[in-house]
Amino acid sequence: MPHPVVHFEIRSQDPDATRGFFAELFGWTYPPGAFEGYTYVDTGAPDAIPGGIGPLQGGADAVLFFVGVEDVEAALRKAEELGGSTVQPATSVPGVTFGVLADQHGHVVGLAAQT
Repeated sequence: MPHPVVHFEIRSQDPDATRGFFAELFGWTYPPGAFEGYTYVDTGAPDAIPGGIGPLQGGADAVLFFVGVEDVEAALRKAEELGGSTVQPATSVPGVTFGVLADQHGHVVGLAAQT
């Protein structure tokens, strides 16, 4: 299976201010998201990678990209075997399971699998 970048996310202590900044800068709009305080990002480009802006989910402010995988838990285990660590364990919301890992140097990457 190929592993493309499938989603991006901006996690912010102040997601409303973050949304306002990027709306003014890029003209982004924000359809409702998967949970309270989270919105999707409509960049205005028809084939753009989908994204979202929301509150912190543990940790600090972050900009993440998510790589598509078949099994988030298995990918997190493999990352740990390779010297990385799990930042956010596999979490399911309607339609997707996601998690976040850090490589051995601390670079943070999200994982996502459609459910």
